[in-house]
Amino acid sequence: MTWAFWCILIAGLLPYLGAMFAKWGFKDFDNDYPRDWLAQQTGFRARANAAQANSFESFPLFASAVLVATYLQVPTTQIDSLATIYILARVAFLYCYLRNLATYRTIAWVIGLLSVCGLFVAAGFVQ
Repeated sequence: MTWAFWCILIAGLLPYLGAMFAKWGFKDFDNDYPRDWLAQQTGFRARANAAQANSFESFPLFASAVLVATYLQVPTTQIDSLATIYILARVAFLYCYLRNLATYRTIAWVIGLLSVCGLFVAAGFVQ
């Protein structure tokens, strides 16, 4: 299995890291109605929940890009490199979201998106 396929797994698990930060260690967490509870949160917990949602939103495009690039036989090193950039960008995105670093969060988001676009572009130029 290629590194990029492992990156799909990592990217699929990243949203749960955001969820963990949103819920972890809070005494009044309501596991009967977790979405209602999360919707009422502010500050760090609200940002962690937003990071979780954004990570879920980003995942399908990334996974599709890796699979399309693999199917169209983009060189594995290129796919692995772009997938690694995506993962690093998304980890940075999560960190910046939790720390309330909006400008850096946006930069990380753009880098992640560009890496996904790079996978599709690379697939488009395979001969």
